[in-house]
Amino acid sequence: MAEEPASPSLSSQPQPPPSSAPPLGSSVIPIVNKLQDIFAQLGSQSMIELPQVAVVGSQSSGKSSVLEALVGRDFLPRGNEICTRRPLVLQLLQTKRKGDGSGEDEWGEFLHLPGRRFYDFSDIRSEIQAETAKEAGGNKGVSDKQIRLKIFSPNVLDITLVDLPGITKVPVGDQPSDIEARIRTMIMSYIKKPSCLILAVTAANSDLANSDALQIAGNADPDGYRTIGIITKLDIMDRGTDARNLLLGKVIPLRLGYVGVVNRCQEDIILNRSIKDALAAEEKFFRSRPVYNSVADRCGVPQLAKKLNQILVQHIKSILPGLKSRISSALVSVAKEHASYGEITESKAGQGTLILNILSKYSEAFSSMVEGRNEEMSTSELAGGARIHYIFQSIFVKSLEEVDPCEDLTDGDIQTIIQNATGPRTPLFVPEVPFEVLIRKQIARLLDPSLQCARFIYNELIKISHHCLVNELQRFPVLRKRMDEVIGNFLRDGLEPSETMIGHIIEMEMDYINTSHPNFIGGSKAVEIAQQQIKPSKVSFAMPRQKDGIEPEKAPASEKSMKTRGFLARQVNGIVPDQGVHPVGEGEQAPPAGNKNVSSWGISSIFGGGDHSRMSAKENSLSKSYNEPAQSIEPWEQSSSLIHLREPPTVLRPSEIHSEHESIEIVVTKLLLRSYYDIVRKNIEDSIPKAIMHFLVNHTKRELHNVFIRKLYRENLFEEMLQEPDEIAMKRKHTREQLRVLQQAFRVGFS
Repeated sequence: MAEEPASPSLSSQPQPPPSSAPPLGSSVIPIVNKLQDIFAQLGSQSMIELPQVAVVGSQSSGKSSVLEALVGRDFLPRGNEICTRRPLVLQLLQTKRKGDGSGEDEWGEFLHLPGRRFYDFSDIRSEIQAETAKEAGGNKGVSDKQIRLKIFSPNVLDITLVDLPGITKVPVGDQPSDIEARIRTMIMSYIKKPSCLILAVTAANSDLANSDALQIAGNADPDGYRTIGIITKLDIMDRGTDARNLLLGKVIPLRLGYVGVVNRCQEDIILNRSIKDALAAEEKFFRSRPVYNSVADRCGVPQLAKKLNQILVQHIKSILPGLKSRISSALVSVAKEHASYGEITESKAGQGTLILNILSKYSEAFSSMVEGRNEEMSTSELAGGARIHYIFQSIFVKSLEEVDPCEDLTDGDIQTIIQNATGPRTPLFVPEVPFEVLIRKQIARLLDPSLQCARFIYNELIKISHHCLVNELQRFPVLRKRMDEVIGNFLRDGLEPSETMIGHIIEMEMDYINTSHPNFIGGSKAVEIAQQQIKPSKVSFAMPRQKDGIEPEKAPASEKSMKTRGFLARQVNGIVPDQGVHPVGEGEQAPPAGNKNVSSWGISSIFGGGDHSRMSAKENSLSKSYNEPAQSIEPWEQSSSLIHLREPPTVLRPSEIHSEHESIEIVVTKLLLRSYYDIVRKNIEDSIPKAIMHFLVNHTKRELHNVFIRKLYRENLFEEMLQEPDEIAMKRKHTREQLRVLQQAFRVGFS
């Protein structure tokens, strides 16, 4: 039973409106109260922000006295030290008076004790203390876990308030050293929300400019649209002073204004002075102070209750449309999340259907991401098939176009391979073998980037597979693992024929050098371009020395013909000798001294010029050796006539000085290499992406579903693959509860 039933006839108590008129705020406040009850089932208000009034202030500012005065009952823990150590959500619900004098028309109910009514308000205080100690300990600790209490009474107006711990500066008991910061953070988590009205409580005997309540309220509501100032303890101000200017907002203005109240002092509480007597004393205090006559509408607990109710009603009406929208959006979001967790299926048929649906949806999602038909396309980066196209065009093709087939070949390398290709002969023209050897080497260089391209596409397909049905498969990690194994093996199997085909394509290009290709420059055109580039200042081979006063332009026609026809003839060691050697046999005459056309066309002499007047004794001895045996030579003569050849070097390189003819050969070879490489490059740029798409990408799209069915759709694997982790089961349960609460809230508040 209640200790002291409040008298309904007490003029100073909050009075309910006449029975003929609906109570103030009866249209909207009950809606919010029901919503608060509904969302309280989830244990948190974080999902939807509901309208409420938060009471803030420093310790001993009179917060608890104000709340008790609004209720008309003593029910809060009191003391000289911190008393409110957990947020107390207090719903005041106006009821009809029974009129039978039973005293059971006022009671309290706790959310954590559903169905239990507390008619004795001292029991309510004891329960608050017990619940506080359960979470925050018994030695001044603080917790942010709410206690929810409803007070049903005919003497209250419908208001919902949140009593928050008082702001403290010095830690006591089990309080941590940063207790002030923690309490301020807790308070800010409530009052920073636009849906929260702030009741800033400040004692009149303190400096308003240093008010902790107004300071923290100003941080959360800098424009002052949501803050109501409460000035307490007006009766203990220094004599000769009053709070009139404070109540009029002339010191620190607030848009919602101030209300002044007179609290019970600690002595009144110790002497067990009732709230009824305290309210009567408050009324007498304001009647006896003429200074407060002009601000009577701003003084007293009844005026505070009425003002709070009016402001709360207007506040709720202003935010209800947005509240409805937020609840609707949350309902859709939670319903979608809950659907992603699915339902538990026990039967084999149901399990098989579930797995089949997942495999089908996965295969379809994979194909959609590759083809660009994915519903959830990214707006910030390329994904899926777009990345595959980027690899083909912006990485593979661009890289091949930047390659110069001659960048790693020096002129000396080309000259060396040309001379090596001639063997012991001197060719008449630039040989084909060096060109084919060099172009095959350049074509072979295309194999590695082509294989890398295939590997890049393989990696992209693996990434795509990891982004398919992420939410749906979270609940089945075993199935997800099996699917990843299947698609990983399948993609590796598809990569192998792709790489084999790439190798065949490169080998095909190497095996047949199609110099008849219409885009190939050809040898004649290459020589013509090379001659224009070189601009020879002299003939590439050495001119015969003129003897006996014969001018070059008067040389025999056969000699001029030899110079023209021998343009592309190879030189020996970089030098075309002046004339050929023709051993003189029996019955033959030595050629005339001026005849320079002895050698055949294109056949170079291995010796120098044929000036007989400069024939040395050594040459006579050599000529003699054709007809005379070596034994007939005298010892002294033999030692003086022998020619000692120096040993050929271990590594033999061509001369670094190129003749004009050699320069033309080098330029021609480069032109041919670049021309044919460009043909092959275009073929490769077209063929390699086609091979990868056929053997890897499109093959995976076509056959993935069949592979899944063949590997995973087995009845003996159903139960194992559909095992859920405990976390998923908890999430399903939580979202189901959220969905139920949101549906209930939508029906209650907006149906």
